[in-house]
Amino acid sequence: MRVDLRAIAEMVAPGAKVLDVGCGDGDLLAWLGEHKGVDGRGVELSQAGVNACVARGLSAVQGDADTDLVDYPTDAFDFVILSQTLQATRNPRAVVTELLRIGRHAIVSFPNFAYWRVRAHLLLRGTMPMTSCLAEPWYATPNIHLCTIRDFVDLARELGITIERGLAVDRSGRARGVGGTGTIANIFGEQAVFLLTTGR
Repeated sequence: MRVDLRAIAEMVAPGAKVLDVGCGDGDLLAWLGEHKGVDGRGVELSQAGVNACVARGLSAVQGDADTDLVDYPTDAFDFVILSQTLQATRNPRAVVTELLRIGRHAIVSFPNFAYWRVRAHLLLRGTMPMTSCLAEPWYATPNIHLCTIRDFVDLARELGITIERGLAVDRSGRARGVGGTGTIANIFGEQAVFLLTTGR
C-alpha cells in the first residue's frame, strides 16, 4: 500500500463509516474493511477504477469530486478521504469545504511541491520536476493545482478548518509532524497527510 495510504489508514477509527473520494482500484477501502471493520464507500472518476473496486466486492460509484459531492447529505460519514486527488480538482477550496460538510472528519493527502528535491530540480535543471509523487511529465499530468504544505495550512486557516493532525511523509514512509506554519515539514516532506475537522 502507498505510504500516504498507510498514514491515512492509521488515522481512521475502527468501525467508522468512510467515503473514499478518488478511491482508485480500492486498495485503501479493502484494507480498511479487512483490518479496521469500516463501512466503506468509494467514488472514482475512472470506470476502470470502479470496475476494479466492484470486482473486489467493494461499494464504489463513478463520480467527480468537483461536481458530485454536493449530492451527498451533511454528516453522512465519519471520515471522508481524498488521497492524492486534491491537486487534480478544478476547485480545491470548494472540494475541501464539501469534504467537511459530508464528513465529521476529512483526511487529505497531496504531493508537496515545496519538497527539497522538487525545489532542487527546478533550480538546477529548470524543468518541471518528476518524483515518485509527481510521476508524469508536465504535458501528461492530471495535476492542475499543485500546492505546498504551507499553502494548505494557510487554506485551512482561511476556511476556519481545524487541523487535528498533520504529517509530512518521506518516500520511505517516515512521517514527521507538521507544526505551526509547516515551514520545516514543507522542505522535507515529499507528501502531506492532514486530518481535518470543523469542530461542529
